[in-house]
Amino acid sequence: MDLTLSDEQKIITQTVRRYIQEEIVPLEAELDPDAYELTREEFDRLAAKVKEMGFYGLGIPPEFGGPDIDLVTRCLMEEEMSQHRAGLYSPAYGTFGGAGLAQLYVASEQQKEKYLYPMLRGEKHGFFALTEPSGGSDPARAIQTRAVRDGDEWVINGSKIFISGADRADFGLVFARTDPAKGRQGITCFIVDTDTPGFTVRRIVHTLRSALYATELQFEDMRVSHENILGEEGMGFYIANETLTRNRIPYSAGCVGVAVAAQRMAIAYARQRETFGELLARRQAIQWMIVDNEIDIRTARWLVLAAAQRSDSGEPFRFEAAMAKLVASEASGRVVDRSIQIHGGYGITKDLPLERWYRELRIRRIGEGPSEIQRIIMARDLLY
Repeated sequence: MDLTLSDEQKIITQTVRRYIQEEIVPLEAELDPDAYELTREEFDRLAAKVKEMGFYGLGIPPEFGGPDIDLVTRCLMEEEMSQHRAGLYSPAYGTFGGAGLAQLYVASEQQKEKYLYPMLRGEKHGFFALTEPSGGSDPARAIQTRAVRDGDEWVINGSKIFISGADRADFGLVFARTDPAKGRQGITCFIVDTDTPGFTVRRIVHTLRSALYATELQFEDMRVSHENILGEEGMGFYIANETLTRNRIPYSAGCVGVAVAAQRMAIAYARQRETFGELLARRQAIQWMIVDNEIDIRTARWLVLAAAQRSDSGEPFRFEAAMAKLVASEASGRVVDRSIQIHGGYGITKDLPLERWYRELRIRRIGEGPSEIQRIIMARDLLY
C-alpha cells in the first residue's frame, strides 16, 4: 500500500489549509463558541470562493456537477477542513457545499427533477429518517414504522428519532417496513414531502451540541404515492447501508483533523507553560501524553486513508471503513481529552475549542453507527 501524496494532493491540502486559517478561523473569533452557521453575507462570499477553487460539493458525483476528486484526496481535505472550532459540525460551516442526500442518486429521473436537482441547487432541503425510538443500530430488526399498500398509495404509521433538519426540510427519506416476513428485504425507502397530511415534527431533541438539535417525527395514516418509492420496494436497507458505509470514511477523516488541531495546541502550550519553575514539555507525564496523542493520530489517519484507497480501487471496503470509523472516533476523543488535561483549567473553558471538540467527538462514537456496531461488522467478516 502506497499512500505517498502526489504533488496535486499536496497542493490541494495546502490550499484548503490556507483557506481554513485565513478565512474561517478569523471569523470564529467574532462568533459564539457554539455557533454552527455564518451570516448569510459571509456564507455567500466564502461559498463563492470555494467554487472558484473547484472544491464545492465534494460528496457530489461528477456526473451530477461535483468535482472529480477521489476519496483519498477528499479525506485529506476533510482532515484539513475540520481544524477549526466548528470543524466537526460541517465542512467550514457548509461553505464547501453538501452532497444532498446521496441516496437520491439512485432515484428515477422524475424524482431527481423534483427532489435531487433542487436540493443540489440549494432550493430544497431534505432529511434522512432511519433511526427509531426502538433502536437505530440494527434497522433490519428495529424498524417498526409500517407502510401498508392501498391501491396506488402507501399508508405509513410510526415514528423516527434523532433526525437532523426535519423541522426545516421540504422533504425527507423515510424508511418503513413493507413486508415484516422478509427481514432486511422487507424495508422500503419513501420520499415524503413535509406538507403531507399525517406528517408531524413531534418534538425537538436537544443534544450535547448545544445550539444544534435533532427531531422526533410522527407519521399517522400518512399517505404516500407508490411513485415516491426510492429505488424499488424492499431495497430500503440496501440503499441506506451502501451510502452509510462509504460515508464513514470521510466522517472519520474529520475526527483525525480535530485530533491534529488539539495536538498542535497541546504541544504549543507545553512548550510555553511553566509549573514549579519548569516547562510542561520537560515533564515526563506530559511527554507521554503528547506521544500517545501522536500514536493515536497516525494510527487513525493511516486506517482512514487505507479504507479510502480500497474504495477508490473498487475493492470491498466494509471492514476497513468500520475499523477506520471505530479507531478514528475513539482515538480522536482520547487525543482531545489528553489535550484538555495538559491545558488544565483553561482546557474546559469556552476560551478554547477543546471543550466543544470533546462534546462533538463523543457524539461521533455513536453517529454513522456506534463503536459496538463497527466491532460487530468486523467480527462477522473475520469469523463467518
